[in-house]
Amino acid sequence: MAKEYQCIVIGAGHAGIEAALAASRMGINTLMVNFYFHTIGEMSCNPAIGGVGKGQIVREIDALGGEMGLAADRTAVQFRQLNASKGMAVRSSRCQSDRARYRLYMQSVVKAQERLDFLEDEVVEILVKNSHVTGIITASGIKISSATVIVTAGTFLKGRIHRGRDISEGGRIGEASAVRLTDNIEDLGFEILFFKTGTPCRIDGKSIDFSKLEPQYSDERPVPFSFRTKFIPKTQRLLPCFITYTNERTHEIIRKNMHLSPMYSGQIDATGVRYCPSIEDKLKKFPDKGKHQIFLEPEGLDTDLYYPNGISTGLPVDVQEDFVHSIKGLENAKLVRYGYSIEHGVIRSTELMASLESKVIKGLFFAGQINGTTGYEEAAGQGIVAGINAALMVKGESPFVLRRDESYIGVLIDDLVTKGTQEPYRMFTSRVEYRLVVREDNADIRMAKYGRRFGLISDEDFRRIEQKYKLIETQIRHLKSVRIYPGSELDKRLQAKNSAPIRQPTLLSDILKRPEVRYSFIADFDGKLKDCPEEIITHVEYEIKYEGFILRQLKDIERFRHIENIKIPADIDYELIPGLSIEIRQKLKYFKPENLGQANRISGVTPAAISILMVYLKRLRERRMRVVNEQTISF
Repeated sequence: MAKEYQCIVIGAGHAGIEAALAASRMGINTLMVNFYFHTIGEMSCNPAIGGVGKGQIVREIDALGGEMGLAADRTAVQFRQLNASKGMAVRSSRCQSDRARYRLYMQSVVKAQERLDFLEDEVVEILVKNSHVTGIITASGIKISSATVIVTAGTFLKGRIHRGRDISEGGRIGEASAVRLTDNIEDLGFEILFFKTGTPCRIDGKSIDFSKLEPQYSDERPVPFSFRTKFIPKTQRLLPCFITYTNERTHEIIRKNMHLSPMYSGQIDATGVRYCPSIEDKLKKFPDKGKHQIFLEPEGLDTDLYYPNGISTGLPVDVQEDFVHSIKGLENAKLVRYGYSIEHGVIRSTELMASLESKVIKGLFFAGQINGTTGYEEAAGQGIVAGINAALMVKGESPFVLRRDESYIGVLIDDLVTKGTQEPYRMFTSRVEYRLVVREDNADIRMAKYGRRFGLISDEDFRRIEQKYKLIETQIRHLKSVRIYPGSELDKRLQAKNSAPIRQPTLLSDILKRPEVRYSFIADFDGKLKDCPEEIITHVEYEIKYEGFILRQLKDIERFRHIENIKIPADIDYELIPGLSIEIRQKLKYFKPENLGQANRISGVTPAAISILMVYLKRLRERRMRVVNEQTISF
């Protein structure tokens, strides 16, 4: 290929798609290389987008200008708000996707994208010269030059598929693994670890007895993932999921054959997914539990296949047949494809900077499962950050780094690069310290400023976001400026619903803070509050009712940003800092923290060490400033 590229993306999964689209949309000539075009956007595991802690990531990707939210909205067959009865800080969106239509949607977007080319081939070598990436070589012998390379290899680094004692090479069922690329990455100095994940069988829906199962329907008012999706049309067909459970008979069959499970026979010694365990793991870890839930998810509108979420397994096919047929509603189920376990290579994520660029090879980025994560959303979030940063590097601009206090993606990447992970990493709301202000409903205003800066969000879309938040601010100001007096009609209605009477002139905002009072109740007495969109009402209610907690968290964020803003020079010599132990010096040299906040989150780096480092950095800045001033005066 004679054409020169500025960015090459290896892989076409969720991370690869967002990386390639971001780079090309920022005006960078980009090449995506993958085994096959028809596997772009493949959902290797369950046909769903979002979930607890994951819906927030999808919204952030969307507000940055990514594609996952739009794809989910266009191809969903069910929408649900998880934790809807709880506070906004932990609510998360999830949708069931039409697997085939999602894949076709992403392929059409990639095909139509300007400055983005696609090559069906296998990358076998990443070229590096003087610690700077220079391009790739493919299995076909094609050498392609590029200033940046983003590796999004998913589960393909020396991937091995296990069903009982049967083992085959593969990054996904029916697809080869990337053995030569794995060896090349090791030769470049990266340590390869091995993680394990898995998937359940697929079931023919015509063989399921749904009359025995509990249906779960879509929300009546679907909430889109993308702020660019104005509404979900009523013509978009939505399907129910179904719930069933394992039982003692199921467990007896599995326990009897546990010695055939690759994880427990010693065949696999890779680390598995703690938060999405196989059915074998569930029985080992929770031996006293009499049943485990199975969520039967439809794979799409044009297929009868169902995905039984909850019984991922690596057991032999005959055992899978037996234990599935012991489950209520699945007695006569026809297994179209059997489940399997897969072990695959990952790099140590601590070898990356917060931009997802390698610390030792300039221009080489990694994103997705290769960094030790699990989940489509975590992969896509890393992908768009890597794509943006590759483009910024080509343009000679500073890296884009999201902070922990402003995004779920920021928490995800910071955890990976400062703490690393000893098991497949999955995002949860509990990992986010400032989730009262970093929520799913305000992802647009938090992230769109960056999307607009990088040219990934149009001016028109950004103006719509600004108008939304201006309306929210107007409503809040109104609630904080209008007083209600004792004996008023609203006071009488409050007492009628057993709410405390108004004793003195009281702001509407203070009345709304009462647990039993909703926005709609107050709006009946104030014309300026009527006819407000539901998303505005929800946002205003939350901001008012949780105002005290939010203000407290904003103060915590100010303190957090103080040490985050203290940069650590790349050329710092930790051996020159008195008072640091040998162990802490070794850790700081290994992790190479970019700021004092990152250093503070490295395991084993003590508060005392942070204080010593803070004083040293202050003196170092003062010394360097004096040198600059003296040189200026001398000049």
